[in-house]
Amino acid sequence: MDLLALRCFQVVARHGHISRAAEELRVAQPSVSRTIARLEAELGVPLFDRRGRRIHLNDHGAAFLRRVDRALRELDDGKRELAELAQGGGRVTLATETLLTVTDLLARFRAAHPGVEIRVRQSSVDVMVRRLRTREVDLCVASQPLVGPGLVSEPLLLEEVLLAVPEGHRLAGRDEVPVSELDGEPFVTPSRGHWQRVLAERLFAQAGVEPVIVCEGDEPGAVVNLVAAGMGVALLPAMARASEVRAPLCWVRLAEPGCHRELRLVRDGAAHHPAAARLFGAFAVHHFGRTATGS
Repeated sequence: MDLLALRCFQVVARHGHISRAAEELRVAQPSVSRTIARLEAELGVPLFDRRGRRIHLNDHGAAFLRRVDRALRELDDGKRELAELAQGGGRVTLATETLLTVTDLLARFRAAHPGVEIRVRQSSVDVMVRRLRTREVDLCVASQPLVGPGLVSEPLLLEEVLLAVPEGHRLAGRDEVPVSELDGEPFVTPSRGHWQRVLAERLFAQAGVEPVIVCEGDEPGAVVNLVAAGMGVALLPAMARASEVRAPLCWVRLAEPGCHRELRLVRDGAAHHPAAARLFGAFAVHHFGRTATGS
């Protein structure tokens, strides 16, 4: 039993599909099948139930996966700890829903700590949880709750969410509008699962209105420009006002409770956290604290 076989088993278990696992591992599909077969032979029990092209963990496989996940996490943490000692500055890997949220944070951290290597992974909430569990990332900056055993979070920022409208829009110039006035309004939004969409759907349901979704996608940062282009209106965090460059918008407050997002820093409480990750986490808390107070 070697590490490659265990990592192969872990990936196959996650995908439930040999060909998809082979694609991620960048090896031929027959090689993955042979590796799993040898592992099962060595253990003396089947780890998967086969159903056509898909395979599913059985009870033996689920029990073994828990041990494999734990063992590989410990080995990965050990490698990172040694690398941290050797490199001096260290490295931190961050996951975030939208890059705009962390742009200023990253710039300031790099200026203050140029020796620390930073890697960023834009991720959905579900992917964030997986990446924390598999140690692909050290920290997550999330606008929605991350649910999982052992996950620890701390607040970074409670930020108002505003309605962005193009210049000349019927709501431009208003200080505040109720959500009920958005019934039938063309709306620009990220796709389902993004925090703006989750918040919008909650507000719409409470007010009993049905805006018309005219544009949705997986590039939340592009919403500002789409609104400025006249595609529709959108819910955007207050910090998005600073992103206006050549396409100014009009910003309107929503006269409803709960029109905010809570930004949180999330980590796996059971994981080894290198010095670089601890440094970045403390810096992020301080940075967003300054943002909230305007200092």
